[in-house]
Amino acid sequence: MGSTAGSATRSAIRSAAGSTTGSATGSGAGEHGALAGAVAVLVAANVLNNRLAPRLAPLTSAAATGVLLALARRSGLSWSELGFHRCSRGVRIGGALAAAVAGVYAAGISVPATRRFFRDERALSLSRARVLEEALLQVPLGTVLLEEVGFRGVFHALVARSYGTGPATAAGSVLFGLWHVLPAIDMMTANPALSRLASGDPAPGRPGWGVTRAVTGAVVSTGLAGVVFTELRRRGGLAAPSMFHLATNSLGYLFARLAPPDPSDPSAPSETGGPSGTGGP
Repeated sequence: MGSTAGSATRSAIRSAAGSTTGSATGSGAGEHGALAGAVAVLVAANVLNNRLAPRLAPLTSAAATGVLLALARRSGLSWSELGFHRCSRGVRIGGALAAAVAGVYAAGISVPATRRFFRDERALSLSRARVLEEALLQVPLGTVLLEEVGFRGVFHALVARSYGTGPATAAGSVLFGLWHVLPAIDMMTANPALSRLASGDPAPGRPGWGVTRAVTGAVVSTGLAGVVFTELRRRGGLAAPSMFHLATNSLGYLFARLAPPDPSDPSAPSETGGPSGTGGP
């Protein structure tokens, strides 16, 4: 009888162990599936927003954000783990940083030596109504919402749960840098002065070298920005990096329109309205 009881006990232990292992395996597979799904959603949204349907970016990004949050919640992440916490502190931090951004932009367009770096053709070629649309609709919904919830919220939380905060910060920042490859290519034509600063003079016989350097610079700089945004998320939830990010992008459009023409730039309009040196129509 003792042998029978011992056998039953061992059988129960093996059954429980097998059940636990199976549960852990299933949980791990579910976590990796959610992570793969999140990356797929981000990649699809990036292509849609930057190439296929840029004017629909607010709708695309809002839909993608909803899908990402659904994936995260279904995988068991709480709202706090996703960064929806410390809102009051985040607003204070983000507000202070937004004010600092405005100050830097104001100083930048006031100094002739730096003014040309703020003249972005994406803003200069738009009507006032379209600039307001970009600053108040496209940037908040089409850019900041998806990038902050997607990278600092969902992706960060999914990776941190499995591998820890450090790897989550590193992986999220690398992915955030790569996310900006397509926008960096567009920046080459939108802001020639900034592009020349990033890429330098093209190497003889290598006409594509300037583009490569500019894109690499953009990936590295935005990757480092991702580290900063993630630290802000740690200190003030998603509100802090979102406000900083919003100020950087939206105010960029507005200050690009406010920047006076640069007389040393041959493509800049002169006081008479035409390109410098032509005297205008």
